[in-house]
Amino acid sequence: MASSRDRQRKLARAKLDRQMARRAAALRRRRQIRAGVGTALILVLVVAGSAWALGAFDREPTEDTAAPEVCLWTPQNTEGNSNLKDVGEPATTGLPTTGTRPMTVTTNQGAPISIELDLAKAPCAAASIAHLASQSFYDNTNCHEITADGAVRCGDPSGTGLGGPAYSFYSENVPTAPESSPAPATEPPTYPKGTVAMISSPPGANSSQFLIFFKDSISHEPAYPIIGRVTGGLDVVEKIGALPTVDNEAGQKVKPENDVVIQSLTVGEPVLDPASPADPTGTPSPAVSGSTEASPNAG
Repeated sequence: MASSRDRQRKLARAKLDRQMARRAAALRRRRQIRAGVGTALILVLVVAGSAWALGAFDREPTEDTAAPEVCLWTPQNTEGNSNLKDVGEPATTGLPTTGTRPMTVTTNQGAPISIELDLAKAPCAAASIAHLASQSFYDNTNCHEITADGAVRCGDPSGTGLGGPAYSFYSENVPTAPESSPAPATEPPTYPKGTVAMISSPPGANSSQFLIFFKDSISHEPAYPIIGRVTGGLDVVEKIGALPTVDNEAGQKVKPENDVVIQSLTVGEPVLDPASPADPTGTPSPAVSGSTEASPNAG
């Protein structure tokens, strides 16, 4: 009997030893796995930390590829002013802002009048006129006024002073008011003969109407933004300025007695100023503008 019990105890002991050995082996494997995972995690953290320090996670700056807006056009209320004519709006981007642009005004009064528009000082006015010219907006319209300031007023198809396109834009290049002088006779003209300027009603809501000065003019409260100058045909402008005037049906004797008709108005391609860097706005486009409060009037 003793021999049988001894064998059972030995078998049980051997079984227990095998179980303990398996448990020990499993424990060693778990420890090895944990150690491997810990090492890998430390390695990942080290690599990530190094990459962060070197700026690998810095977000690349987003390049702004949108073209800058040179001018903004403000829509006008065509229902409130039947003299306005909707011919669309010029572009707001890709507009030339250096150099000049030729404009030719052909009237029934003689040779064409050549004008140089200033793209650096009045890019919006130049772009607006170019856009309107491309729509034949000025063709077969009258220069409806010879002003007391010594200028011919043109660009209103309605001939009322309230006409224009269905948008407007801010003044760009209004001269500085001259300082008071004890000798006014020596004061330089605010608008020299041959100056081309915008005119609007109310002031600042520019659109299509412009002035061509046929004599020097001094203003102590300048309101007309200068947009260019006459380069040829100034004698024709002077001839128009010398025409007799009649009442314009508003109680003002400013209307030319004989119609002064713009048969055509064209605007050529921009001419880069050799002294200026390349135009940063890209491909020239016949349009530009600044904004102003919407108004039923125009100019």
